[in-house]
Amino acid sequence: MAFGQDFLKAFFGNDYVKDYTHASKIFRTNGYQNSPKLKFLYHVYFTLNTVEIPTLSNIFQGTDQSTIGLLVKQVDLPKYKVDVETLNQYNRKRLVQTKIEYQPITVKFHDDNGDLIRNLWYNYYSYYYKDPSQAYRGQTPLNGSIGPSATLSNGFNYNNRDIYSNNRFVNDWGYVGESYSDGTNSQNGKPAFFKDISIYGFDQHKFYEYVLINPMIEEWNHDTYDYYQGDGVMENSVTIKYETVKYYSGAIGSTVVTQGSTNVQGFGNPNYYDQKQSPLTRPGGTRSIIGQGGLLDTGIGIIEDLQNGGVSGVVGAVQKAGTAYYTWKDVNIRAVAQQTAVDALKQITNNAVSGSPAIGTNVINGGVIAASVLSTGLGTGGIPTGGTVPGLPNTSVISGGIPSTGAALNKPIFPIPPGP
Repeated sequence: MAFGQDFLKAFFGNDYVKDYTHASKIFRTNGYQNSPKLKFLYHVYFTLNTVEIPTLSNIFQGTDQSTIGLLVKQVDLPKYKVDVETLNQYNRKRLVQTKIEYQPITVKFHDDNGDLIRNLWYNYYSYYYKDPSQAYRGQTPLNGSIGPSATLSNGFNYNNRDIYSNNRFVNDWGYVGESYSDGTNSQNGKPAFFKDISIYGFDQHKFYEYVLINPMIEEWNHDTYDYYQGDGVMENSVTIKYETVKYYSGAIGSTVVTQGSTNVQGFGNPNYYDQKQSPLTRPGGTRSIIGQGGLLDTGIGIIEDLQNGGVSGVVGAVQKAGTAYYTWKDVNIRAVAQQTAVDALKQITNNAVSGSPAIGTNVINGGVIAASVLSTGLGTGGIPTGGTVPGLPNTSVISGGIPSTGAALNKPIFPIPPGP
């Protein structure tokens, strides 16, 4: 009996050789929520303290502040170390936390030809330390507050041997970060150079932000020039410490043409990010009725070019029409349209059975399939001449492969029940 049931189940049942869908169910459900994040999808933004140190705004002008983050080639996320002591409670081991330590992270920058990253370090260096602030080689000295200072000494010869001299001309050396009178207006000492560093990870139009509060540079390592590395590029490796970390997340936000993302600082800036979506193919380059590069897309593109006017509009329209001509000159358009109709009917049937919405909104509008999409309503030579086409004005009857004015497209083929 059991053998007979197994035989009938195998004979009448579904295909019994198939791949398992464990990975698909785990990693693709709920918008890929269980999928791991990708290492290369990130963005970094360094917040310079331009409010308390106005000179920074003059040094890093325009988009320089957001460009700093674009030159990050590698960055560590925050690291933590919790001190845990093992105590003895009447021979029972008990764990007690005592403190948390924020471990330094490493950031690697491209050593850019514009010298932006090197200038970042030199201004940080000369802001906190007096060592580079004296005049040398006849150049204007830089003081600890960044920039020339009228009250600063003109410096002296760094190479002068004054070890045994009774008088020293300059006494300002080393760290001077706590001096109120040293080029700052704060009674609490020198303001921090960086306010914070934001590290963003991206996934499915969302961001995950780590904010490092009050960061300071612990190490800065320039790279090494090497004749043997013909394909090598220069970088700067920086070790950074910080006081604490804040976590945020949310949607990347709409992209504003003039400034980029509204929620992620410095991301999507049009100076560096191409916000124009590229088509898969140029209009007229695909042997299809609908979709990108198809006849319908070609007609819309030609109309838009002609409406724009000017020489560029005419050239664009001629180019699209010529592309469509060479693409379709040896093709039976009627056969392609008939196959498109068959494929559309199959998709409608499958969607009706599965309960999914009927095709895309670019094909169906108000429950009607455009006549130019299906096999009927074809003119001479197999060129579509009629049909309700969503999104097209009444001046878009295709004749001879090129849109011409007149005759409204108003010939629906058959209705489709509107989706939920």
